[in-house]
Amino acid sequence: MKQPLVLSYAGCSTCSKALKWLAARGIEAEVRAIVDTPPTLVELNSWVGKSGKPLGKWLNTSGLSYRALGKAKFEGATDVTVKKLLAADGKLVKRPVLVHGDTVLVGFKEEEWAAAFP
Repeated sequence: MKQPLVLSYAGCSTCSKALKWLAARGIEAEVRAIVDTPPTLVELNSWVGKSGKPLGKWLNTSGLSYRALGKAKFEGATDVTVKKLLAADGKLVKRPVLVHGDTVLVGFKEEEWAAAFP
């Protein structure tokens, strides 16, 4: 199977923990800087459904970008609008994002990641 892709932010301790978790298991991943290259609309259209999580769970609600825009910006916004915002600013995306075949995980929960790499 193809090498997993991890969208990560260098200043994110959770991302660092996830990458160390992969390395400890000998899993080499392609790491993409989420701020420099956020997920595209095409990727988001595919990945959100595969993740099994509602679009709202893709938002980094504790981040500065989200707070700068304000919660009201997202309340009642269409999925298309939210995806455009996510594609425009990688810091709005909850991270890390793991893409491995048809598996897409948002955030790092060790039990979810372990299930993706049995």
